[in-house]
Amino acid sequence: MRERILLFIILSLLGVFLFIFQNYVNTVVGFLFLCACMVTYGLYSIAATKYQSRKLKKNPPVINENYRPFVSIMIPAHNEEHVIANTVENILKMDYPNFEIIVIDDRSSDNTANVINELSNKHENVISFIRDMDAFPGKSAVLNDALKVAKGDAILVFDADATVEPNFLNKLIPNLEPADVGAVQARKIIRNKDDNFLTKCQNNEYTMDTHLQAGRDAVKGAVELRGNGELIKREALEDIGGWNNYTITDDLDMSTRLHIKGWDIRFCPDACVYEEGIIYLFPLFRQRRRWLEGTIRRYLEYFGEAIRSKKMSLRARLDMTIYITQFIMPLWFMMEVVFRVIKLFADKVDPYSLHNVLWSSLIVASVVWFGFFLLIRYSLRRYDNIPRLKALIESFETTVYFLIIWFPMELFICGKILFCKKDMKWGKTAHGLVKEEKQRIIDEINKKLQKLQDRLQEVLR
Repeated sequence: MRERILLFIILSLLGVFLFIFQNYVNTVVGFLFLCACMVTYGLYSIAATKYQSRKLKKNPPVINENYRPFVSIMIPAHNEEHVIANTVENILKMDYPNFEIIVIDDRSSDNTANVINELSNKHENVISFIRDMDAFPGKSAVLNDALKVAKGDAILVFDADATVEPNFLNKLIPNLEPADVGAVQARKIIRNKDDNFLTKCQNNEYTMDTHLQAGRDAVKGAVELRGNGELIKREALEDIGGWNNYTITDDLDMSTRLHIKGWDIRFCPDACVYEEGIIYLFPLFRQRRRWLEGTIRRYLEYFGEAIRSKKMSLRARLDMTIYITQFIMPLWFMMEVVFRVIKLFADKVDPYSLHNVLWSSLIVASVVWFGFFLLIRYSLRRYDNIPRLKALIESFETTVYFLIIWFPMELFICGKILFCKKDMKWGKTAHGLVKEEKQRIIDEINKKLQKLQDRLQEVLR
């Protein structure tokens, strides 16, 4: 209820502001000013990232070889019989000396539990953790249960489809050593990015996120955890009381609570974790819906604590504020257009005025689209080293994908928070189905071809 009331107040204030502002000033100017602030901060973060990179090249950080904390690697798995064995075998190849793997079966209805038990019997440092069928649902609850048996001074969380390079932990661990650092996030990459248009756009979206995270890290801002490939210091985890069982985005929720408690989160782009992209539109919408709803809800839930916190750094507050504007911008734009059209029809429509309204809205939309386009192109060139022409094409495609996915989704989520009861539906993403689905399609094509051949033979006879 508190989240609903706060969102209603925010939307009401935004609506009143726009309604009053329209009578005295061209609100397009205000909207473009908001965009300009975001661009300015973006350029500042780029400059900070480049400065940080040059500084590290001139004075490489001295790595403390004696800092080798014991790491408990947790892998929650719900109906993951197709991928979990490959993930565990891959992680076992890491060349870090001190770690255990806790594989948690979360009330699976397939053969996941048996696969996990076989892995535990086969490998000495793999622990099988089977949850009861009536256990509290959700990834947070899974991780909290596993934390009770974990021995590590640091906790590393992987998704059930994750794969990494052998030197993954050796790259990640040094970032966790400073006393004020509570967690480190690795870079995420889509493993099957070449499967189709959606997986390619998802990978480009992740590359853009890499750029944003690196920028937030360079300015000592509010870097966020991403669930897969997150390394958390046990001391910090205990300080915030573990994971929140009543959130649908455990990583984002934890990120905000760590910042409120004064813990720094670092981003390590050199340590990469590979995961499986979603190949169908509806499951992608379902996953992004959960992400966006969790993002907005955690801001609403911790808004007061973030303001009152005496431990949260000023840079983290400023960075979080700038980041929130990306959720205000779509609402501002939609309300701007609606208010202008209503006002025109209420005052008797002047075709020329309506024409100006549509053109001003189109200009604003174009500015937003072009901003995302430049951001994605820069990210692809810097972090994926994509050739210029290919970067232009993929940036155009990904920007269209991004605006289609996120802008309507935000309106839907705001409506859901305002008018629907909060639920804990996880919206699980199926893993390990890419190869199977490809084979199924091939089999169907072969069957159809066989039928055509049979018919041709009948005709010829």
